[in-house]
Amino acid sequence: MIVETKSRNRIENLSSDLVLTRTRNIGIMAHIDAGKTTVTERILYYTGRVRRMGEVHDGAATMDWMELEQERGITITSAATTCKWKGHRINIIDTPGHVDFTVEVERSLRVLDGAIAVFCAVGGVQPQSETVWRQADKYGVPRIAFVNKMDRPGADFFRTIEMMRDRLGANAVPIQLPIGEERDFKGVIDLINMKGLIWNEDSLGEDYEEIEIPDEMLDIAEEYRERLLEAIVEFDDDAMIKYLDEGLTYDDIIEGIRNATLNSNIVPVLCGAALRNKGIQKLLDAVTEFMPSPLDIPPVEGVNPNTGKTELRFANDEEPLSALVFKIVFDPHMGKLAYVRVYSGRLSAKDITYNATRKSKDRIEHVLKMHANKREEVDSVGAGDIAGVIGLKNVGTGDTICSIQRPILLESISFPEPVIFMAVEPKTSADQEKMITALSRLADEDPTFKFGTDRDSGQTIISGMGEVHLEVMVDRMSREFDVSVNVGKPQVAYRESITKTVISENRFVKQTGGKGQYAHVVLRLYPLEKGKGFEFVDETKGGVIPAQFIPAVEKGVKEAISIGVLAGYPIVDVGVALCDGSAHEVDSSDLAFSISASMAFRDGIKKAGPVLMEPIMDVEVTVPEMYLGEVIGDLNSRRARIDRIESRASAQVVTAYVPLAEMFGYVSSLRSLTQGRATYVMEFSHYDVVPEKVSSSIISGIEGTV
Repeated sequence: MIVETKSRNRIENLSSDLVLTRTRNIGIMAHIDAGKTTVTERILYYTGRVRRMGEVHDGAATMDWMELEQERGITITSAATTCKWKGHRINIIDTPGHVDFTVEVERSLRVLDGAIAVFCAVGGVQPQSETVWRQADKYGVPRIAFVNKMDRPGADFFRTIEMMRDRLGANAVPIQLPIGEERDFKGVIDLINMKGLIWNEDSLGEDYEEIEIPDEMLDIAEEYRERLLEAIVEFDDDAMIKYLDEGLTYDDIIEGIRNATLNSNIVPVLCGAALRNKGIQKLLDAVTEFMPSPLDIPPVEGVNPNTGKTELRFANDEEPLSALVFKIVFDPHMGKLAYVRVYSGRLSAKDITYNATRKSKDRIEHVLKMHANKREEVDSVGAGDIAGVIGLKNVGTGDTICSIQRPILLESISFPEPVIFMAVEPKTSADQEKMITALSRLADEDPTFKFGTDRDSGQTIISGMGEVHLEVMVDRMSREFDVSVNVGKPQVAYRESITKTVISENRFVKQTGGKGQYAHVVLRLYPLEKGKGFEFVDETKGGVIPAQFIPAVEKGVKEAISIGVLAGYPIVDVGVALCDGSAHEVDSSDLAFSISASMAFRDGIKKAGPVLMEPIMDVEVTVPEMYLGEVIGDLNSRRARIDRIESRASAQVVTAYVPLAEMFGYVSSLRSLTQGRATYVMEFSHYDVVPEKVSSSIISGIEGTV
């Protein structure tokens, strides 16, 4: 490990606030194969964190440390590291680009202050680019954009900018322009300094030369500089007046870009070619100049579990401890490793902390600074830092770790539901217990991976976000836990819902000689908007059902909702209102009301126009024009709804919504249709009603196996 001793000592001697002003917590996010990990590798090299640059295609990238990542050439799990640049400490999380591992992006963005969005200059804004952008919008994360692969055939910087504006709704503002494109890409024009920068390829990109802007590019550079200045003064009246009266200085421009970026009014856009070692130093400069420090973000907000009141925690070491666990990893030697973001106070080894989510106490055994899968033990970490912690036994993703004396519960992290499942069984009976242990640990690490036992068949069912997701989990069971399993075919995770409002009544009466059981409920079932899930409302008046039995009614409904009436799939997007009912002074009980509510719900579902719902995928196929007709014909045969077709570089890009059930084995069909020249990516979009003819076939198929 390389340590910049002078830089580190200088930072450690600064006051806490000054350290925080020079701290950046950023993530690197993008569509698969846009070059995130390559960008990260260059950042680590130029900051002196590694001695040599590892390449993804060689399986040698520092941040892709898992064997599976190296073999597949993709990032599977987010990796954290720390580096230093010009007196600033930068904590970096490199996130996956494959849609099946989008959970890693979700939980990373929850705890990060800023992000670099990497775009491929050829592909532009691709499906997963849109997904991660929406995730960043959800958490209000300021972003800068880096248009990578400017040296590739078909690279188009200006088209990528337009796609960012059209598809993402981003106010993308270039602060650089490329000098040349494709094979002729040489460097960039810095619109702030109005200078050209040309990288020396013989020096691994460490050296670059500042030149005057080429004459043929002077007009376009002046045009885009004016656009930049207009963009930053648009949101600042004082800057606007100064711009009109006397013009802006260099410091004014830097401050203007920073303020507009922190407020998400603009997205500064840079460009380069990470694989050819061009553009990374200026990207690092942009991170330190324009990305927020922990002091720039609002104080974290949470609820005091003792009082129920909302409280704030400021980024300061003197504040009570508050930290969020955003990732769990099992270490074969040290046990459970929890990644935490500290929002306030200090987290020290040997401290006893309080888990406000699980209402339990734990002792911190070790505090670690992470560098991918390598770690450096430290005594403590402070506000604004990201670290690994050993010793938290009863902990999960999204838990709040805080002070015992001043507890606070921070907002947790929400994750999407799995859309695909398959059965697994150990190859030998001796592996049964080992398999359950492996599945439990993998589910702890990844909240979108779940497992359980099928009630009818007794099989162990695993579910996740896609075929690759489940393949990786099965592979990890073999490599990390020495458990070999047989797997069934992947199956679609269907859901059931209703289409109309109904009233359903049930009177549960049971007399067994002694005390009987009595409960009477009237429920109104009604459909909710797509994606709303479930809601329960108590509309009873006058105490017709005593208040202590209302939770039992809700519990009974929730138990019934897990098994639908058409094909046994969970019921979603349904609301239940408890309208009326009655109770007996002696015979009523929680059990009676739970059973009555469950029976009323199941009776009502049958009358409420039940329908089968299937996951619909957002599919993007990139295909040479000569094969466009065959590809569209094949998609139509898969019940696709074509959304748009557009030209991109030398190919056609078809975007469509296709049922997941029709996409199994699509990669082989696409290769066959296009002689291996087309590619596709897909991600989950939404659930929609299965056509009646297809629904009947699915239901009869399930019934035929029972």
